[in-house]
Amino acid sequence: MSTLSIIIITKNEQRNIKRCLDSVQWADEIIVLDSGSTDDTLQICKQYTPHVFSTDWPGYGVQKARALEKASCEWVLSIDADEQVSDALKKRIQDFIASASDVRGIYLPIKLIFLGRRINHANGSSKHLRLFKREAAQFTQTVVHEDLIVTGASETWAEPLYHYSFDDISQLVGKMNHYTSLVAQQRLEQKRHGSMRKAVTHSAWMFIKIYFLKLGFLDGAPGLILAYSFAEGAFYRYAKMCYPEKDA
Repeated sequence: MSTLSIIIITKNEQRNIKRCLDSVQWADEIIVLDSGSTDDTLQICKQYTPHVFSTDWPGYGVQKARALEKASCEWVLSIDADEQVSDALKKRIQDFIASASDVRGIYLPIKLIFLGRRINHANGSSKHLRLFKREAAQFTQTVVHEDLIVTGASETWAEPLYHYSFDDISQLVGKMNHYTSLVAQQRLEQKRHGSMRKAVTHSAWMFIKIYFLKLGFLDGAPGLILAYSFAEGAFYRYAKMCYPEKDA
């Protein structure tokens, strides 16, 4: 019978990690790779699994590849510390890995939970390749927005992962600022160019896409806040490419 490893990278996730680990304790193996937590993250993780490791921080792609190297099961589910496996997804995974299939990768929908509300529309990229055959997969080595490359057939499921990414608006703004800096720096290193024209047009398009085309307005005030934040993120990615941070 096929087995399942869970891989999670962490840093100072004491507010989220217990919810995450509770949702995957049925798996055959849980791998946690931490990068310098100063809160109770490690102590909480050690209550769930003996496979808790600490290392430096080289970027998202390399770190997830390191976690994958420590997995030993046939199948792997890669989740973030602020995510939770839904009951429906748990059952689908258990049924799937117990059956014979030529599929090597599964795309899962990510349902954002924001300001106490499940967001059904105002989300960015909402499906990600997360469940895969270990020997058929590898992560790209990018600092941020890493990709998972799987050799073989893939399919998309409807059963979701829940994503508790932002506890409040201040955290939303802080993460937006952090990620736009990482993306801008990565693009500059790739010799890509930004412009204020791109900053404005991409920002406007992002708001229209999230709030109107993806029906973000149906998510009420949280939908409006998220659409505006996605637009800000697009603006600052290009603005920071025009005016790089001095310590970047």
